[in-house]
Amino acid sequence: MFQHDRLNNELTFWQKIKELDYILLISIFLLSILSLFVMYSTDGGEILFHTKSHFSKIVVFFPLMILIAFFNIRWWHNLSYLFYIAVILLLIYVSFFGIKSSGSRRWMDLYLFNLQPSELMKIAIILCLAKYYHRVKIENVNSVTSIMTVVTIILIPIIMVLSQPDLGTSILIASSGLIVLWLGGVKIKYFIYSFIVFLISLPFVISFLKPYQKLRILTFLDPDRDPLGAGYQIIQSKIAIGSGGLEGKGFLKGTQSYLDFLPEKHTDFIFTLFSEEFGFIGSVGLLILYSIIIIRILRIGAISRSNFSRLFCFGFAFAIFIYIVVNLSMVLGLLPIVGSPLPIMSYGGSSMLATMIGFGIVLSAKINHKQMIA
Repeated sequence: MFQHDRLNNELTFWQKIKELDYILLISIFLLSILSLFVMYSTDGGEILFHTKSHFSKIVVFFPLMILIAFFNIRWWHNLSYLFYIAVILLLIYVSFFGIKSSGSRRWMDLYLFNLQPSELMKIAIILCLAKYYHRVKIENVNSVTSIMTVVTIILIPIIMVLSQPDLGTSILIASSGLIVLWLGGVKIKYFIYSFIVFLISLPFVISFLKPYQKLRILTFLDPDRDPLGAGYQIIQSKIAIGSGGLEGKGFLKGTQSYLDFLPEKHTDFIFTLFSEEFGFIGSVGLLILYSIIIIRILRIGAISRSNFSRLFCFGFAFAIFIYIVVNLSMVLGLLPIVGSPLPIMSYGGSSMLATMIGFGIVLSAKINHKQMIA
């Protein structure tokens, strides 16, 4: 085994090129190009700020993903805890010195773009727990000590992100952590007990929500209670998606978007604009592209010899799936608006950076899929 690991560590550049998953790589590239065209549409068919900024991020982050892929997966295993701690420190920094906007303190100024550390936590939590369950013995997975350790790892960033406040991102971080818990072998009964406790404590939790967060829940239950105020965005979103019909209105011909009936169309509501212009057929095509990406990630996890690689790939694939489901459910009015970007498609440097880092680690797992990690 040690000889096999030694040989695997000595893969040449061209051997690494050969081991890349080109179906996944091409799918990510196509999604990036598609996102650029949609961002061009949000700018009214002109190359304005959002298009230029989105293009520059793709130009930087896509090669970064490739670079990350060429790092041995063992390197990511060794740095998992450190990466988690580093993001925790960034969250602490943001809570004191971060940029404040619209009542939230979530970003730090990196001059080139504003970094939102909570987005990086979506990857850090999966890495950290994948390493933890790679190390822990199977007979200890359901011990009180093990479960409390993992719950603490998940709760720390959730509490910090909630304090920003950012309910949507904290929910996605929690989802990513719970996925790895389940994959790590925690018994289903503990999830059931936790869900029951959550339901019982729900009135208490709601009492601590910000007024605008409570308003979002009320708007979700009845959007027509304030059609020109809190319910305006979701009503216009459903109108735009429905008006796209089967084939859509055509590229750059979305009336809801171009007449500015749809706020925030370049971020969380990017799917609404896409669906209006490309219709049901285009929307299904986009979901097929996402499905290919998720299936390829799952396949890489399935062929990986390392438990760490398997846990990360499976955890990241399920996380991407949840991000997509939450975003689409949100714009369709099936969930309250919680601020969840659509991976790669939505405008936002931090979200794209975190997603590309995740893709890079998955590609690294593919290149080193025969390697065992002690």
